[in-house]
Amino acid sequence: MRRAQRSEPPHELTGLERAIDRAANRLLVGAPARGVRAVLVECVVFVLKQAWACIFGFLLLVVLVAARLWYPEDAVLARNDALTIAAIVIQVLLLAFRLETGRELWVIMLFHITGTAMELFKTDVGSWAYEGEGILRIGAVPLFSGFMYAAVGSYMVRVYRLHDLRFSRYPARWLTTAIAALIYVNFFSHHFIIDLRWVLLAAVIVVWWRTQMHFRVYRVTLRAPLLAVFAGVAAFIWIAENIATWAGAWLYPHQMDGWELVSPQKFIAWFLLMIISVVLVTWVYPPREPGPREPGPREPAGAA
Repeated sequence: MRRAQRSEPPHELTGLERAIDRAANRLLVGAPARGVRAVLVECVVFVLKQAWACIFGFLLLVVLVAARLWYPEDAVLARNDALTIAAIVIQVLLLAFRLETGRELWVIMLFHITGTAMELFKTDVGSWAYEGEGILRIGAVPLFSGFMYAAVGSYMVRVYRLHDLRFSRYPARWLTTAIAALIYVNFFSHHFIIDLRWVLLAAVIVVWWRTQMHFRVYRVTLRAPLLAVFAGVAAFIWIAENIATWAGAWLYPHQMDGWELVSPQKFIAWFLLMIISVVLVTWVYPPREPGPREPGPREPAGAA
C-alpha cells in the first residue's frame, strides 16, 4: 500500500466531477490519516466512486425494472421502444451535463457497435431472444440492447479516471489486442467449429497473471491482481444480468417457460468479455506504470 497525493488525477475529470472532488476534499481534509476511522473513510470513498462509475448501468437497470413492474401492457408505445428512448435520454443527459468526456464517447459507441453486432448474430442462432414488439430495432434486436454494452464501456472509462488506474507488468498491447480479437471471434465461431473459450481463458491467465492494478481511493493507493479484478466485475455483471432477465429485457432458452437464474457458465463469457472491454479502453487510456510515491493530502512533501 502506498500513499497518494490528492491533487487532481492526470486523467481528465469532467466539470461536475471536479466540483465533487473539491467538495469532498474540503469535507475530508480533517479526517484522520490512520486508525479505524481512516479505513472507514477509504471504504466509503471507494464505494461512492464505484457507484458513480456505475451510473449509466445503474440508471439503465432501474429503467428495465421499472418497465417490468409498471409499464402498461396496453400502452401505444411498445415497451422495447420506450426502453430505447429512455436509454438515449440517459446517454444525452450524461453528455449534456458533461458527465462523460468527448474522448470517452467514441469508445462507448464502439462498445455499442460491437455489442449490437454480437446481439444480431446471437439472436439469429437462438442463444437468447427479445420480445417481438416495437419498431426501434434491427432484425430481432431492439436498439436498447446496444446500450447495455455501452453501460459496460461507460463503467470502464469512468473507473479508469476516477481511480487513476495504473498497471505494473501490463502485457504488450499488440498481444492483448490479438487475444481480445480472438475472444470476440470465438463468440461467433464456436457455433460452427470447436469452442476455444477454455484455450482463450488459459491464454488470458498466462498473459495477465503477473499484472497488478494500482487504484487510488482517497489517501491511499491499493493494488490487486488484475485477473481478480476482472473476475469481480464479471460477477457483478452476472448479477445485473439476472436482474435484467427477470425484468424481461431478454430471455435465455431455459427461461422461456419461467424465469430461472442465468447459468453460472455465463460468468466465463462475461469474464472473457471483460478482456475485450479492458483492451478497448487501453487504446483510449494507454496503461501506465505506477509512478514514484507521492505525498498524501496532509503530508508535507518528503514525508515518510
